Amino acid sequence: MIKKAMILAAGFGKRLNPLTLNVPKPLLKIGKETLLSNTINFLGKYGIEEVVINVHYLSNQIVEYTNKKKFNLKITIINEKEKILDTGGGVFNALKYFKESFICINPDTIWNSNYLVELKKMENRFFLNKKKCHLLIVSKEKSFDKNIKGDFNLENNLINKENKDDLKYIYTGLQIIEPKIFSNINESVFSMNRIWEELIKKKELFGMESNINFLHVSNLDIYNNLNVK
Repeated sequence: MIKKAMILAAGFGKRLNPLTLNVPKPLLKIGKETLLSNTINFLGKYGIEEVVINVHYLSNQIVEYTNKKKFNLKITIINEKEKILDTGGGVFNALKYFKESFICINPDTIWNSNYLVELKKMENRFFLNKKKCHLLIVSKEKSFDKNIKGDFNLENNLINKENKDDLKYIYTGLQIIEPKIFSNINESVFSMNRIWEELIKKKELFGMESNINFLHVSNLDIYNNLNVK
């Protein structure tokens, strides 16, 4: 079973200004929980023992928050002090903590206990078929934010972008990664999309469809609407 995970928490959260002018997006609250605490607690319930969190924007607040909360798992903070490394670069920069396959997760999705079952199913598929990267995706029809455009299509568990004008699935922010997918990388700043594109060309990017209604803090209006649900 996977015991380590990475939470991507370095972004600026500009679409949630003015809230994120003084507070990093992962520390915004939905109800009584911050996006970050909800994600950490979700991982803890799954059985994750160690979490790596990359930070950049207002990083001291996240460091202080995790120290104060004293979560019931080991937390390592990687501070991208000089510059933000983007999603792919952030994961690549943290690979020394991951010698084996690991979970990578975005904190801006509202993770709940229903996702635990889907993650377990996803993990079983990942190891059974010796996959390199497996994404949890969801139909646009299940998204609370109806303005989110699709990211991918899915056919026979393989992700593709062949019909770019009609992409039916959204990336939920949850993936399982085999570190070897970064073996050809020789730069520090890049998006995960670069890795995914290469895997799509090789027909090695797999996806599993989620059946859970997708709640994702994408902008200020959505955040305000989710907070009054």
